[in-house]
Amino acid sequence: MSITTEHAIIHEISQDSQGQLRCRLRPQPLLNSQAVDAMLEELHQTYTSKGGKGFGYFGVPEEDGEANEAFANALNQYRSGDLGFVEFTSQASQLLQEELAKYDFSQGGFLLLSNYTAMASDYLFVALLNAKSSMTVLDDMELSENNHLDLTNIQLAARIDLTEWQADKASKKYISFIRGRAGRKVADFFLDFMGCVEGVNTKAQNKSLMHAVEDFVGASELTKDERQQCRDRVFDYCTERADTGSDIEVKDLADELAEQGMESFYDFACGGNYELDEEFPADKASLRTLKKFSGTGGGVTLSFDGGHLGERVIYDPISDTILIKGVPANLKDQLDRRLKGE
Repeated sequence: MSITTEHAIIHEISQDSQGQLRCRLRPQPLLNSQAVDAMLEELHQTYTSKGGKGFGYFGVPEEDGEANEAFANALNQYRSGDLGFVEFTSQASQLLQEELAKYDFSQGGFLLLSNYTAMASDYLFVALLNAKSSMTVLDDMELSENNHLDLTNIQLAARIDLTEWQADKASKKYISFIRGRAGRKVADFFLDFMGCVEGVNTKAQNKSLMHAVEDFVGASELTKDERQQCRDRVFDYCTERADTGSDIEVKDLADELAEQGMESFYDFACGGNYELDEEFPADKASLRTLKKFSGTGGGVTLSFDGGHLGERVIYDPISDTILIKGVPANLKDQLDRRLKGE
């Protein structure tokens, strides 16, 4: 196991017969340690691998200037030993119920809270899970319907790096959260109940890094192959960081490139106009630009490996055209069929 579970508990928030939200609180932590460890291991891996997460901190929203400190205060009391885990999570459930009551779209769900350790960091995982119906076959070959927690499709979840929170009060990225499918607004109520404010703009930081890398190789005297090797090294480093949930460290990345004979990237990136932080989370979607070119517009979608530019793919900015040598076989077959039909 890659994680060590300290405590875990599930409370339920549901509607009563009058349509009012109510909390059903569990009086003690989950006891089946084997099942708990298996569940949290799956959730930890699923959450870590999810792309496009947002990052924030306990703070004051710019729009209203008021901080919702109840969750952070209760968490602080739990960490200092003034509140037990069950008492802390019960308060958290009440806070979420009160926040959900402001909206008419929520049916509630199962609120999971777990304190666990992974890779020397202490975390609090908070997720609102839904139950999913499934069919099973009994011993007498009869069908039976039952409900189970949907662990693979988590949409409302956040993870607080307790170690970073307590070690660096100035950090603005110790809380990570899953963005809603239509953007952050979908999950606003979930962040509001915790008093979380979005801090680091992960996409902007990653895009700035990509620009710095392209400008760096463009200003160098490297050959075309060496430039692509530089991009590949950056891609591999950043992807590894994303997969493990670790931050990109510009100094560390620069040292990696220096080992490949590409000196002074740190001074180039941090001394320029790229507004890069020393450390920031990785965003896989932004990293793809190191490997591929892609674009959609006017009914045309085009994507190709960066190594083909100037060889199989010729771009002429003056005439605004792209010439592709060696049309992919499946596309060629479709085009030939269409031409024959016409």
